Amino acid sequence: MTTPAHRRRFLSTVLGTAALAAAGAPFVGRAAAQGRVARQSGTRVRLGLNLYSFNEPLRAGTVTLDDVVDYCAQQGLDGLDATGYYFPGYPQVPDDAFLHRLKRRAFVNGVTISGSGVRNDFAVADAAARRRDVEMVKAWIEAAAKLGATVVRIFAGQKVPDGGTFDRTLEWMVPDIKACVEHGRQHGVIVGLQHHNDFLKTADETIRVVEAVNSEWFGVILDVGSLRQGDPYAEIEKLVPYAVTWQLKESVWYGPKEVPTDLGRIKAIIDRTGYRGFLPIETLGPGDPRVKVARFLVDVRRVFGAAPASP
Repeated sequence: MTTPAHRRRFLSTVLGTAALAAAGAPFVGRAAAQGRVARQSGTRVRLGLNLYSFNEPLRAGTVTLDDVVDYCAQQGLDGLDATGYYFPGYPQVPDDAFLHRLKRRAFVNGVTISGSGVRNDFAVADAAARRRDVEMVKAWIEAAAKLGATVVRIFAGQKVPDGGTFDRTLEWMVPDIKACVEHGRQHGVIVGLQHHNDFLKTADETIRVVEAVNSEWFGVILDVGSLRQGDPYAEIEKLVPYAVTWQLKESVWYGPKEVPTDLGRIKAIIDRTGYRGFLPIETLGPGDPRVKVARFLVDVRRVFGAAPASP
């Protein structure tokens, strides 16, 4: 028999759901608990640039972070994913004065610093090494908050340790990631996991980690160029519901075969699945990144219909 308490709980649930629907909010229910990103339906993308596109000149010192901010403004890009590798002193975080100057330069030029990222390895068996990486991630989460960035990208790790297994590695990896995610929650920064054809080679493996961590402050950096098992577009479509940002690259891979990215198929997947947020592009390989990025942007804008800003 239904008790008054049961009826009250039932009515509370029904009325709460009705209130969400009336407000136009999506009913996320169990999907959100499984690690999917709860967002309004439909599609709205903002084009950005991943700083790794300028890897060679940044490392050579012929280009600065300020130069890349200015380049984004000139190209009409909305955002910059400012990977931590190129900040002075990495893996240490630069002082607040440096971060604040960069934040101001981006702001006055209409560029959002959408994220940052580090190079970590949570797949190693050495617990002390993992603890050092957890502390590094936490430090860069705090740096991201000071920059106004909302996502910090991490990796899972290089590979399953010799003599180990995928499942055994997850047993220590997931708590390490949870510690980073909790720190991100405290600072208002999402932790994004980039699958990189390393420890994580497939969409299903990546989703396993996201579901195990199970936090709205954790999601996927959808790297279209690192899905090399099977059909990359089928893999991309699996990951879109978990994506908090992207790395849209010039090429995808069918096993060892590299082919140009079919941007029309990417857009169709996004339109079909739904995504709102930044869509940073990343160009790789030899050549002047100023030229390579501008050329790729023409193709991206032709497909996604995002017009450049006025000069």
